[in-house]
Amino acid sequence: MNEQELEAYFYSLDRSLFLDNDMKKYAALDTPLSIGFGQTISQPSLVLEMTKLLAPEKVSKVLEIGTGSGFQTAILAKMSGKVFTVERIAELMEKAKERLASLNFSNVYFKVGDGSQGWQEHAPYDRIMVTAAASVVPDELVNQLALGGRMVIPIGPSNLQKLQLITKSDNGDILTKTIGMVRFVELKGQYGWTE
Repeated sequence: MNEQELEAYFYSLDRSLFLDNDMKKYAALDTPLSIGFGQTISQPSLVLEMTKLLAPEKVSKVLEIGTGSGFQTAILAKMSGKVFTVERIAELMEKAKERLASLNFSNVYFKVGDGSQGWQEHAPYDRIMVTAAASVVPDELVNQLALGGRMVIPIGPSNLQKLQLITKSDNGDILTKTIGMVRFVELKGQYGWTE
């Protein structure tokens, strides 16, 4: 991955495009913002950090769990070959689809559904980006990760999670590295919080 190219695109991308009405004026702030339906657009610095951790390549097939506003999706689409993105809230998906179309992305594939189950039909994926927090790492996502693949996912209880980089070696071994502490909305479904 070319970090300079990533940063150049990241800083050129107008975050206000991914926000509605009264939220647009806060687009330049490095803070999470509401996008409705109890969901948020992550703070930009964290989006950039997570993308660097994921390290997508031009040939990568990427699975994104949690399309949200489409901001992270746009960055992944710019840096990858194909992005398969799953969002459980249909209204958010439709808005993200329109925004990404307006940016002329044709390498993004959308699905409304339970992200904790991944998108088996197109597996395996070279990279998996999860933008909602799970109580434990979903087996389905690990299984859909290609050999040599990388997954970035927040894991932990509702108040604070560990941002984890999970890599699958060429012989299938799973390695987990904790990068730092984050706070994300819940990954609904069987891996959500039980408290």
